Amino acid sequence: MSKSALSFLILTVMSVAVDLLLPAQAVEGNLMAKIAVGVFASLFVGALVVGRRIKFDPVLR
Repeated sequence: MSKSALSFLILTVMSVAVDLLLPAQAVEGNLMAKIAVGVFASLFVGALVVGRRIKFDPVLR
């Protein structure tokens, strides 16, 4: 796993933890944490694809 993928994974886990630890009354904070989770998770998957940890073979056999 590349360093960028690892850092995005850590940021995703931290955003999930913040989302779970915020009280239910903090609607804006929960929304921002959920948006951060989505962004960091997609960047993590993108870093895995760029680092070729996920192989994509367009030829169907």
